[in-house]
Amino acid sequence: MSENVNITSKGIQKVLRNYNEKQAIAEYIWNGFDANADVIKIDYVSNELGRLDSLQITDNGYGINFDRLKQKFDPFFESEKAIQIVAPKHTSKMHGRNGVGRLTFFTFAYNASWNTTYQDEKGFHQGTIQTHAGGLNHYEATEHSNADQKTGTVVTFTNLHIGQLDFEQVVIPFLINEFCWFMELNKHKNMQVLVNGKALDFSTNIKSTEEFELVYQDTGFRFQIKYVHWKESLHKELSKYYFLAGGEEIYKNYTTLNKKSDDYFHSVYINSDFFRDFDFKSYENEGQVALFGAAKSAAEYRFLIKELNDYLKNKRKPFLREYADRLIDGFDQDGIFPKYITDREQGLIKPKLINLIKVLYEVEPKLFSSLSIDQKKMMIRLFDLALKTNEKEGIFNLLNEIVQLEDDDEKELLAVLELSA
Repeated sequence: MSENVNITSKGIQKVLRNYNEKQAIAEYIWNGFDANADVIKIDYVSNELGRLDSLQITDNGYGINFDRLKQKFDPFFESEKAIQIVAPKHTSKMHGRNGVGRLTFFTFAYNASWNTTYQDEKGFHQGTIQTHAGGLNHYEATEHSNADQKTGTVVTFTNLHIGQLDFEQVVIPFLINEFCWFMELNKHKNMQVLVNGKALDFSTNIKSTEEFELVYQDTGFRFQIKYVHWKESLHKELSKYYFLAGGEEIYKNYTTLNKKSDDYFHSVYINSDFFRDFDFKSYENEGQVALFGAAKSAAEYRFLIKELNDYLKNKRKPFLREYADRLIDGFDQDGIFPKYITDREQGLIKPKLINLIKVLYEVEPKLFSSLSIDQKKMMIRLFDLALKTNEKEGIFNLLNEIVQLEDDDEKELLAVLELSA
């Protein structure tokens, strides 16, 4: 059968313009995991010129049901507004965009063909779907009489415009960072992504990891914690708490240190029977009370979040100190600091200024992010001027208005400014 999608091919490309080849390939892997696959195979062949001749992505998921084919390949676009690539907020299930992700191949190939096997109450069925970048609004679907006795999908891409070097040095590292948190979340399921038969090593993005247990003594509830500090960004996933029961994800949410402009990428996996009947939406729907199980107002939950927040802050401090040292080195190289003429200024004022900058960076890295060279010079030299003119109390009062200082941060800042508490 032949079907047309309700938008022009150029219109589809315009809607999907936020996708590049890395994100598009990731979409096909997400499609496999969304179909309950536990093994994704990426196989490619390159030619003597270093270009990819073919690329296949295979999954052992439940396949594409031809009775719902129109839903999968006929996405409805209300406008030509570009689709944003957004990760699900509170669940890791159904990550890929139904229908939309299957049309992103135009970013790296001209032709795409799906060979899929699915099962329904009548047995196993097999079929092929084909489309190309010049006609994204049109696809050909053919059902076959003979079907394999196991479900899955093989997507084959040809007429590729991506090189082997880019695929191995750009796409593969991107996929490791895209899926490392998800593979850690599902580690008990032994999921794999194989590239030309070799399993991707997602641990290459791990900077450090730690496992421990928290116990709420009053009720005896135990929480098994796994903390992972990542080397590089998790893309749209960001830093989150994952709440699990029996190893299965129940809910996820951002940690309090997410998006602090300091490149502290982390995930915290919390496994406990406490979450089996937990009402995570009780605070979102004000006035509602959990009829069964516990809610966010429970003493156990408040204890858990406080302990984890304190834990993350302690883990973040040495990381911020390391980055603060790099910030100071960068300021020196870029000529941000004032020129100190006398030995007294060089030996007395500059060290105080450096200590002030380090403390402020540890308290609120955003103060120093996205600033131009001139803006950095102005801010640092105003601090320098205030230190020289003994306007230390003025600095403290100003910063206390801009930044929410916790007790420990306030004490440290007062000490650096040589002010009494």
